Amino acid sequence: MGKQKQQVISRFFAPKPKAPPSNPSSSSPPPPPSPRIPSLNVKTTVSFSPSKRKLLSAHLASTPKRPKPTLSPHTGNPVPPQSNPSLHQKFLQKLLEPSSPPLPEHSIEISESDHKKYTPLEQQVVDLKNKYPDVLLMVEVGYRFRFFGKDAEIAADVLGIYAHVDRNFLTASVPTFRLNVHVRRLVSAGYKVGVVKQTETAAIKAHGSNRVGPFDRGLSALYTKATLEAAEDVGGKEEGCGAESNYLVCVVEEVLDLSGSVSNLGGAHVRIGIVGVEISTGDVVYGEFDDGVMRSGLEAVVLSLTPAELLLVQPLSKPTEKLLLAYAGPASNVRLEHASCDCFKDGGAREYVMSIYEKMVDGNLADNVNQLAEATEKGSSHSSIQGVMNMPDLALQALALTIRHLKQFGFERILCFGASFRPLSSSMEMNLSANALQQLEILRNNSDGSESGSLLGIMNHTLTTYGSRLLRHWITHPLCDRNMISARLDAVSEIALSMGSYKDSQSIVEIEGEDSDMTTLQPELSCLISSVLTFLGRSLDIQRGITRIFHRTATPTEQLKRFHIDEKYEDHGCKKVGVAAVQSTLLKRLILTASSSNVLGNAAKLLSTLNKEAADKGDFTDLIIISKDQFPEVTRARKALQLAKEKLDNLIGLYRKQFGNHNLEFTCVAGTTHLVELPIDAKAPSNWIRVNSTKKTIRYHPPEVLTALDQLRLANEELTIICRAAWDSFLGEFGEYYVDFHGAVQALAALDCLHSLAILSRNKNYVRPIFVEDSKPVQIRIHSGCHPVLETILQDSFVPNDTILHADREYCQIVTGPNMGGKSCYIRQVALIAFMAQVGSFVPAESATLPVLDAIYTRMGASDSIQQGRSTFLEELSEASQILRNCTAKSLVIIDELGRGTSTHDGVAIAYATLHHLLDQIKCMVLFVTHYPKIADIKVKFPGSVEAYHVSYLTSCNNESTIDPKSDHDVTYLYKLVPGVSARSFGFKVAQLAQLPSSCINKAIFMAMRLETIESSRVGERSGEWQRDQELETQENLVKSTAGFHGGRTEDPEEFASALRDLLSKLKSATTDDDHAESFRLLKEARGIAKGLINR
Repeated sequence: MGKQKQQVISRFFAPKPKAPPSNPSSSSPPPPPSPRIPSLNVKTTVSFSPSKRKLLSAHLASTPKRPKPTLSPHTGNPVPPQSNPSLHQKFLQKLLEPSSPPLPEHSIEISESDHKKYTPLEQQVVDLKNKYPDVLLMVEVGYRFRFFGKDAEIAADVLGIYAHVDRNFLTASVPTFRLNVHVRRLVSAGYKVGVVKQTETAAIKAHGSNRVGPFDRGLSALYTKATLEAAEDVGGKEEGCGAESNYLVCVVEEVLDLSGSVSNLGGAHVRIGIVGVEISTGDVVYGEFDDGVMRSGLEAVVLSLTPAELLLVQPLSKPTEKLLLAYAGPASNVRLEHASCDCFKDGGAREYVMSIYEKMVDGNLADNVNQLAEATEKGSSHSSIQGVMNMPDLALQALALTIRHLKQFGFERILCFGASFRPLSSSMEMNLSANALQQLEILRNNSDGSESGSLLGIMNHTLTTYGSRLLRHWITHPLCDRNMISARLDAVSEIALSMGSYKDSQSIVEIEGEDSDMTTLQPELSCLISSVLTFLGRSLDIQRGITRIFHRTATPTEQLKRFHIDEKYEDHGCKKVGVAAVQSTLLKRLILTASSSNVLGNAAKLLSTLNKEAADKGDFTDLIIISKDQFPEVTRARKALQLAKEKLDNLIGLYRKQFGNHNLEFTCVAGTTHLVELPIDAKAPSNWIRVNSTKKTIRYHPPEVLTALDQLRLANEELTIICRAAWDSFLGEFGEYYVDFHGAVQALAALDCLHSLAILSRNKNYVRPIFVEDSKPVQIRIHSGCHPVLETILQDSFVPNDTILHADREYCQIVTGPNMGGKSCYIRQVALIAFMAQVGSFVPAESATLPVLDAIYTRMGASDSIQQGRSTFLEELSEASQILRNCTAKSLVIIDELGRGTSTHDGVAIAYATLHHLLDQIKCMVLFVTHYPKIADIKVKFPGSVEAYHVSYLTSCNNESTIDPKSDHDVTYLYKLVPGVSARSFGFKVAQLAQLPSSCINKAIFMAMRLETIESSRVGERSGEWQRDQELETQENLVKSTAGFHGGRTEDPEEFASALRDLLSKLKSATTDDDHAESFRLLKEARGIAKGLINR
């Protein structure tokens, strides 16, 4: 408990001053009240709502008077009465009741029996809260934004501000100029924040019908995590956001039965429809897919998009809801919204989306008629509507719910026009499971969940925020088309060559001098791209800027900052390098799109209508430069303002004549303008208002001046309103070219990604991979391959390894070896090298020949999901089941220690059966890590297709098959993959590194030796049984063969078999007996039996 809280609580437990005994018959006045203890300015650590204060005061008023205390017979002091423990405990619970945790839904509850008299402002707040019960409201009152009721408690807790009771509600406030900061903090805490602003100014209110009442107020903006960057007033600052995406993801599902038909029961198999919207960039993804009981497909989509807000459409099955609620846990700050799909059943979603698009075509959503006409002529509008109408049913339903949800924010236009729709999965892209993203540490490391130490962190050398976002998409969606991969590799190779150094290029030295006659080649391409991207990286996010223009939420200041065209960059491409000199087709197309003269010309033309000085100051009245017949309303308003100023200035001439003072001028003092200053002995008219005075002068406001000032303020307010409307119209005109601007920014982002991959290849000395033809067998040949992340950390200490897999020869490697020997690192590096190659990057190896894989599947590590009722072993087998169902002959499968979550025999059996299925049924590339040497016996069934390897090591023990207490302390890992099966795992070495007590390790070594001895004896017994079975089988074969040997002679077969068993028994006893004499005797008897059998 903090010191401030102790001070507050001590005020309630401090002894109160004794009151004099009351005498009913006395008419003396009551004693004066005790002085009030000043309240401490403490943050709302212990808060009392008005209802609690009312209950507390009622409880104190109803408390009966205390009886006269009983005196102690020994000391004469009063004896404290026996307190009621239960009552005291209730009081402490009420007093020390902690503040309730912040909830997304809160409201000011008004009961019918509550007859409080509210002020006009409080009545407005009550009405607003009843209209928006789930919104945390910030109400503009003068120069501050105020919170009321439960909202004030939450604001005090999140923002660390002081809350106090004012009239009927608890209230807190923040200054208006800090709106951006406080809204972001509340939104980051997961709240839906609404800003209520005054819809009229003081000047307009004075001339309107609402002169006496309070200012009219209304909800002007709503903010959540998904809409913050695109919103007005607080968006576009990029504080704490940067390259992170803020997707709003809507999830709709329907339950399927075993036959694939829609069902109302179960929930093991479902069909899921998803729409994800990045409102600040205009990116929209959609898809529909069937998912199993583990919801692995849904998990992969969520991990790939990393949404900031989830819109869950009820009803949802329990597995789906558990997965999404686990993702949006308290530590994630992911906001949840719930919606119902009842209104969009039976084709309602399609009708709703069609009506929205029809309104857009009719001009209700798009204000620019020319824009729609051009779109109609080009057919883009029709194709866009047709593409949306062809979406799957559940995805279309999710789209309709997303549009309805975004309507309250005013951002639904991005889904109706201008958005770039793309499917979740495509035949051109690799499908990555959630396991692959997590276990290969593609986006985040598994230690602290940050980007550092992940593949994205190693590959990301982008210079712009939109380039970083696109690279993240490239990494989570590797290509499956060989031509597209080659196009990216060609562009990366050309940029890397122009940088002057990469593995297959020859360094070009630049020689300059006055006397030099040598012609040299400058790396103009890389310098051009690097300089342009560096310049753009220092500016604000252009991609979000053009989307804010489309939403009409951009401000003049950010407009200039984002779109100010510097002369030296406008024609940079033409002056520095010719596009014809570029060899890569992809690179040439991106450069032409990014440096399009139409885009630059349109931006320059539109920006020429803005006054840069006024835009920097945020002055809307002088922002628009009028040309021709544009904005006639602004022209009229400016003339009205000029007439009001002239009328006010002309009044001074009348006062000069009135007082005969030709030097009389208006005076401004302490912000009060247009004062008439007269000497103290001058006689002013009686209707003049005296404002202030000095010893020699008196300053007045004549009534004509007050009237003229009032008209000037009204004209200024009207001009401001008209100029804001003109600015909104200007943004609409700017948004007419949204598609062109968006395409140019996407081209810049792609150039940034290619430039980043070129920097990676140059800095790391990576090699370009070679892809085999689709007609040839699948094969992987990597020479001196390295793990891209660990190589960066360990540098020269990393040990590279070779990998050779071929579909017609060896396509499976069983990897064994000691713990911490590098097995998992080896199989991860093979997967990451194939992964990077299909992204379009160079790879960490001496050489790499790879196929175009359709997927990479992983089963690694040990983890459970208790909140979803899934044990560690169930997780293992679920991942293995997903691999067996989905992998093909063109897939790469890496499995690490399958079967360790159960007993040894069950684990070996399951691992063996899984590997057998992959080799026999699928025949895909497999890297299988195990600590079960018995699994290596599977190569007998698949000769030439499977080979066993182990990571090499050195040990001081000569016999590796036996456990030596000292050998585990003298192991040197070599991290080199060599053929063969490792006999030991050296688990006690890991126990020593983990600093287990030495007594515990010694006991474990003793137990291991004992278990190994028992196991060896069991193996011996099993070997003996096998030998006996073989002997019986041999005897039976001999019995059968004697039928032809004896010809027509009849002989009892049982007698012959008994003699044969006796012969074999004596031979076995003779070979195992240590007594040589006894052995010799048994051999002689066996010889006699054999002679008898021959002579029969």
